[in-house]
Parts: sequence; C-alpha cells; structure tokens
Amino acid sequence: MAIIVYKPTTHSRRKMSVTDYSVLTKKRPEKKLTVALKRSHGRDNTGQISVRHKGGGEKRKYRIISNLNEFEGTGKVIALEYDPNRTAFICLVEFVDKKRAYILAWEGAKVGDEIVSADKTEINLGNRMRLENIATGHAIHNIEIHPGQGGKMVMGAGAQAVILAKEGPYVQIKLPSGEVRKVNKKCFASIGQVSNVTNSMVRIGKAGRNRHKGIRPSVRGKAMNPNSHPHGGGEGVNPIGLKYPKTPWGKHALGVKTRKRKKYSDKLIVKRRK
Repeated sequence: MAIIVYKPTTHSRRKMSVTDYSVLTKKRPEKKLTVALKRSHGRDNTGQISVRHKGGGEKRKYRIISNLNEFEGTGKVIALEYDPNRTAFICLVEFVDKKRAYILAWEGAKVGDEIVSADKTEINLGNRMRLENIATGHAIHNIEIHPGQGGKMVMGAGAQAVILAKEGPYVQIKLPSGEVRKVNKKCFASIGQVSNVTNSMVRIGKAGRNRHKGIRPSVRGKAMNPNSHPHGGGEGVNPIGLKYPKTPWGKHALGVKTRKRKKYSDKLIVKRRK
C-alpha cells in the first residue's frame, strides 16, 4: 500500500497526502448490504451535546460487515471496496450458495482469493477459525471476546494481534497496544493483518478535510473565558495557572487512570499496556 503526496499547488496541498486507492476494484456498494446511517452529531436523547467536536460531514451509507460466523464453507473475494465508516478496506465475498457478505479486508487481499470459515481449517490469510486451532506466533485480527458474539477487537487499519500461548480454556493474545490478554479458546478470529496499513501516515493537510469527516474544530481551553474552561481567562498570553491541566469539567486531564477499579475483565489481563 502506498501513500500519494500531492504537488504543492496551494497552501493546503503542500503537506497533504492520501491513501492510494488504486487497489480497490469497485466504487458503488452492494445495495442489499447497506443501510441508512442516522447520525447523532454528538447529541444525546435530550438534544444536548454529549460528545464535543462532532457534526456535519459527508452523507454515508453503512455497510453491514459480517463476522462469517453465520457462513460455513468457502467464499470467494469478488471485489475490494472503500468503506467511509472505518479506516480499513472491505471485501465483498460470494459463497457457494450465491449469498454475498462484506468482511474486513486483510493486508494483501485481492480479487479471486478464496477464504474458509470453519472451526478448523488451513492457516491461510483471510481464513476464520477458532483460536484453539490457530498455532502460536500467527498474526490475527477481528477477534471475538465471547464465543458467538462476533469480532470486537483488532479491527482498525493495519492492526494485528499475536497468539503467545495456550493455557487451559484460554489463549493468551498480545494486542496492538502491548496488552497481553486471555481470550476464550472457543472464540473465532481471522488470520492476517487488517488492510490499509499506511492509514496512520496520511496527512490531513487542511481543516476542510476534517469537516468532511464530521470532525468539528476544537478550541484550546486557554483561549476561552473562565466560565467556559478552568484554563480560561487572564490578560494577554498566559500559562494555564494551575498545578496540573484540567478537563472542561474540572477533572485531571493527564496521568489519571479512567478504567474502573474493579472491572470484570481484570482477571483476564496478564500484562497491562504501556
């Protein structure tokens, strides 16, 4: 996967780069596998802003992504597509019974590739099987947390986890964050790394491109009035005037653990992320 850097014809183009989409083979999505996407613009059910810096953006249709749990047998990749709702690319797969489904594309996926979804099968890129049947040291993605639930972890562009060990009813997996975690060995996972590995290297270049993505501007607390932010106020250019930075709601902004102290999954974490 490559990155395309534009010629500096304008100020915004000077630093802008985009992913090379030449690997994709289809522009329009499969009609039966899309649904209308109603967005909240960061508002809750009372209309108040509950998540800041969200709003606007281009209209999108949501692509229904399958975890292959409902399909057993062999499927064939018939198209590679762009998905505006995620950083990874997606594959359109057709099965023997002519049913079609969208799945997350793995790095190196191409039209004509065959994949298998079963309890146990060959360890080939794109195949999906139970963790107990995948050898240690293999890269995996789209991992279930509970059997039959569908993929929940390692789904972002370029992400991959590695199986470290098998111990009783659990498999130890090293996640992209560096955390080592136990997962039930009956859970399913897909072989390989998620596609679009250069996504993190893309430079946005201009503010308008973020607005198309539905991201509104964020203002520094220091530039606000004192009634809007703990950092606000003061004459001229000042430091924040506090021992430690605070959030707009007065809580510590840095170096504070936000995870619940007694969470059910604590016993499943072998090693914390860095």
